[in-house]
Amino acid sequence: MTALEFNYKLMGLQNNLKYFAYTLTSNYEDAQDLVQETYLKALTNRDKFADNTNLKAWTFTIMKNTFINNYRQNVRNNTILDKTDDLYFLNLSKESSIGLPDSDYSVKEIQRVITSVTPEQRKPFEMYNQGFKYKEIADKLNLSIGTVKSRIFFTRKKLMEALKEQ
Repeated sequence: MTALEFNYKLMGLQNNLKYFAYTLTSNYEDAQDLVQETYLKALTNRDKFADNTNLKAWTFTIMKNTFINNYRQNVRNNTILDKTDDLYFLNLSKESSIGLPDSDYSVKEIQRVITSVTPEQRKPFEMYNQGFKYKEIADKLNLSIGTVKSRIFFTRKKLMEALKEQ
């Protein structure tokens, strides 16, 4: 098969390759990139294609292998190796605000607003933030679940209003 025939047949597979790439990636831009990369590999390795074989299967195999290799590379690049004794880096919060002056100020302001709320509303709110479920709070404070939910709701509302003003 001549280079011209090869290129013509390869371009005839464009719609099929786009569809297959989209089924692999589920993203239009990634699918376009995968099609281009497949074309590049098919054209650079044209000499490895055996005449009288299935060109479509050959290019689909190139695409599938390219996708798998890219996926494996992305997984490797996103893997964090933590060699510290206590796994410090893995246990470190991504949203950590340690050492930021604004964060200290915000925590102090939030605590001040929370303590300004009446104790009967503050207690369910604090328990909920500590991880207690509504049912557990209701049982410990001898309240109905509806009362617990409304107290938490109104405390949140007061907290948001007070923090907006500052």
